[in-house]
Amino acid sequence: MNWITNYVRPKIDSLFSKRDVPENLWTKCPECGTMLFHRELAAALNVCTNCDHHMAISPRDRFNALFDLGIFTEVKVPEPVHDPLQFRDQKKYPDRLKAAQKAAGEKDAMLVAEGEVGRTPIVAAGQDFAFMAGSMGMYVGNAIIAGAERAIKLKRPFVLFSASGGARMQEGLLSLMQMPRTTVALQMLREAGLPYIVVMTHPTTGGVTASYAMLGDVQIAEPNALIGFAGARVIEQTIREKLPEGFQRAEYLLDHGMLDRVTHRKDMRDELITILRMLMRQSPAIKGDLPPPGVIGQEQTA
Repeated sequence: MNWITNYVRPKIDSLFSKRDVPENLWTKCPECGTMLFHRELAAALNVCTNCDHHMAISPRDRFNALFDLGIFTEVKVPEPVHDPLQFRDQKKYPDRLKAAQKAAGEKDAMLVAEGEVGRTPIVAAGQDFAFMAGSMGMYVGNAIIAGAERAIKLKRPFVLFSASGGARMQEGLLSLMQMPRTTVALQMLREAGLPYIVVMTHPTTGGVTASYAMLGDVQIAEPNALIGFAGARVIEQTIREKLPEGFQRAEYLLDHGMLDRVTHRKDMRDELITILRMLMRQSPAIKGDLPPPGVIGQEQTA
């Protein structure tokens, strides 16, 4: 037995070897490829500090950075029927749900909360693209209805952040039924004389765009967000024409009257405060007098 090779050298190597770096300390920007340190990325609200690309952000982190002091209370959402179609592809639908719940840390693709933004009480809903591509199923429909009903009860405006690939195929026709259901709920909000503001984030597509994402009194989008119903390739094959550069992007839709504003994520809170106070006929906010937002990653309190 060679004790130098088998014993001494491993001991020396263990003393001087580098510690393993956790994989979640750095994030690669999908647009420019820059490696971003997790604390800097969180401080920038998940926006690339090099190319300004707006990365996905969870509804909980978004709400922490939106509500005053990061304080909000979740609104209870009625649980839908469990796996109504007994759907199965490569996996059973319940198994897919459990995997998505574990990965995203949420019950489903929509979080509803109430709190104050610039001292203006609101109800907000945020869609989570990390949960099965933010697909619209019965839970999402229930969440929007619950948010609208809560806003009506409290006489508050309703703000919704959309991020979705469309309807959830595992729920079939039941997922498509959420389009008229949510439309009726938002009509009730309108009849109550309460504002409904939509912030469309990347991407907002399919049946979500064809329903509640395009029904806002004020339509806002984040920069370069993909917004549309059918994909650009499908449209080109249908009309047999080459689409313009930037087609279905937020800036293109703004130029063609589909949106009211395109707002950077770091400016979104101030923009919403101004619009909300205006629509609720409140006096303009004095910026230095407003409570600050929370910080991404902090514990949610109520």
